[in-house]
Amino acid sequence: MSFRLTDFAAAEETPQATATPTIDKNLSVPIPPQPDSIEETGLGRGFLNDLILKIIYFSGNITPTKMEEVTKLPYLGVIDQVLNYLKLEEYVDIIGAEGGFSERTFQYVIARKGLNKVQEVLERSQYAGAAPVPLDDYVKMVKSQSIGNMVVDQATIREAFSHLVVSNSMLDRLGPAANSARSLFLYGPPGNGKTTFSEGIANLLSGHILLPYSVEIDGQIIKLFDPLNHKVIAQHEVTHVDESEPFSSPSAAVMRPPDARWVICKRPHVVVGGELILEQLELIFDPISKVYEAPFQMKSNGGLFLIDDFGRQKCRPHDLLNRWIVPLEKQVDYLALQTGKKIAVPFDVLIVFSTNLSPKDLVDDAFLRRIRHKIEVPNPTPNEFREIFKRVAKAKKIPYSDDGLRYLIQEHYMKYGRDLRSCHPRDLCDQILDEAKYRGVQPAMTRELIDRACMAYFVKIS
Repeated sequence: MSFRLTDFAAAEETPQATATPTIDKNLSVPIPPQPDSIEETGLGRGFLNDLILKIIYFSGNITPTKMEEVTKLPYLGVIDQVLNYLKLEEYVDIIGAEGGFSERTFQYVIARKGLNKVQEVLERSQYAGAAPVPLDDYVKMVKSQSIGNMVVDQATIREAFSHLVVSNSMLDRLGPAANSARSLFLYGPPGNGKTTFSEGIANLLSGHILLPYSVEIDGQIIKLFDPLNHKVIAQHEVTHVDESEPFSSPSAAVMRPPDARWVICKRPHVVVGGELILEQLELIFDPISKVYEAPFQMKSNGGLFLIDDFGRQKCRPHDLLNRWIVPLEKQVDYLALQTGKKIAVPFDVLIVFSTNLSPKDLVDDAFLRRIRHKIEVPNPTPNEFREIFKRVAKAKKIPYSDDGLRYLIQEHYMKYGRDLRSCHPRDLCDQILDEAKYRGVQPAMTRELIDRACMAYFVKIS
């Protein structure tokens, strides 16, 4: 053990900062304007004909107003043109109006001739949601709002981590890693905050980005937007501006609506753990719907992708590492369609590998050379452990006691050769609360409650 009981002597309490990091609520790029024609959507007429036909078929009957909501496309110039074609070909019928006499209130249904057509269309794809954006438009958007434009200085990172007990030397390593916007390898014993550090870095990713609901390439659909990993920002929280003006300029606001196919989101923070398999890092094709799901790294573009518990996945660590060699070096990922065609997708991601295992058992020098930053997250020092315990006890309304902490260290750490871990104060305070509630006493750092908390929490492994 590298600490002594005297390390836990009473010390003057340091005021705790209460400031929290601020988030830039402005986009760094203008929102694309709503398309005024089929040509401006970047999609083929045949693709849009099929999409609207499927939406009518699955809905039973639907108005153009509802079609706008589903497809995220405007009625004038796009949907009306498609409906004119479908009526001309006798694929759809109008069966009345819903609450008015405007063309937008007409009720559309599949006609008898359209039933055969829609079955043919469904054989190719069953996708019937928001209209996608072309792959080229997506690639341009990712590059224009790159995570590499982020700047983190000392003041920013100290403010972001002010609610944690972290040494300045550790912050001075995390800051450059965040600025690199490339790759980070976090390693060290469990329970010392590796996942918390990655979350803190994710919170530093300022600004918002635009994500499409889906992407189209050669008539194939790749679903990108994922409500589990993408936090939507309400449309009214931003100002839409003309492309020729700076986004922050108040005079730049215009009346032309934005392209609703793009969603305003916070920069992504995608986390995977031991459940990750190699197949999830490729385009996932659904043979029934004939639609692709974007892999995790594509959903992470413009943000952070954390591979937690690295080394505990079902696939071999070596195979998982090999998957990242090209993206890390070229900042481009190559994904394969069912047709065999390869598509190049930007790899604009701060990828974080976090592990409790020894690096020498997981990676070789060749891979570590490709990782921009390698940071060991050690056990807390005695003073850091004491400060963590004080903060946690205060937050959980347990009266802090230096005598109680010294007893805890002497009886339950030093006697057993047990290491200090940053998670222990939180977990032991929770155990004290459980024991106090059960016995009907006030929670406190008494010897009895500490002993019972440790008995329930620690497991002796011979």
